[in-house]
Amino acid sequence: MKGAHMVAFGLVIIGGLNWLLVGLFQWDIGELFGGMDGVVSRIVYVLVGLSAVYLVAMHKKDCMSCKMDSKKPAMPTDSVS
Repeated sequence: MKGAHMVAFGLVIIGGLNWLLVGLFQWDIGELFGGMDGVVSRIVYVLVGLSAVYLVAMHKKDCMSCKMDSKKPAMPTDSVS
């Protein structure tokens, strides 16, 4: 499962960087592969989207921060008498 997680994470990073480039410079990496009409671009876009869905679905199971938060003991309240 770690391999799938790493591939999905890498694809989501690529997608995020692509959106950064679109937002800042109006340049889409997909244009290198034929734009939205190109088969390669569409495959990459679908894989990025599926990776995001996978990471959202597996987040609670894989996220170390979430695992730590759920194991935290309740904080005792300080009372000064």
